[in-house]
Amino acid sequence: MTVAYVDTSVLVAVSFNEENSTALATRLGESPRLVASNLVEAELRAVFARERCRFSPDVVANIEWILPDRRLSSEIATVLEAGYVRGADLWHLATALYAAGAPEDMAFITCDDRQSRVAAALGFTV
Repeated sequence: MTVAYVDTSVLVAVSFNEENSTALATRLGESPRLVASNLVEAELRAVFARERCRFSPDVVANIEWILPDRRLSSEIATVLEAGYVRGADLWHLATALYAAGAPEDMAFITCDDRQSRVAAALGFTV
């Protein structure tokens, strides 16, 4: 895959050396192009603040932000037809659908089991 959507859970795992962080960092490094909703930065900064750690913009420096220019109502409906996920996870999957065109053309990298199952059901490589 040349493009991969990266979820906040992956960046948290890598930033805080959680389980599988080395494998996840390798996976991120293998992807020539990382994309995400700019919601990732807010979620990530919140985790850093909660953990009382200094946030470095380098954590998100290689990610291209997807900034939809319209409502994602149809993508949101498509995600919910594939399975239930909570609000932020729903937004990430809908944004990935918006950007991908065809889900099979984009990887979706996440550490969240439910989000992973729904991403796979949508056709993303997980």
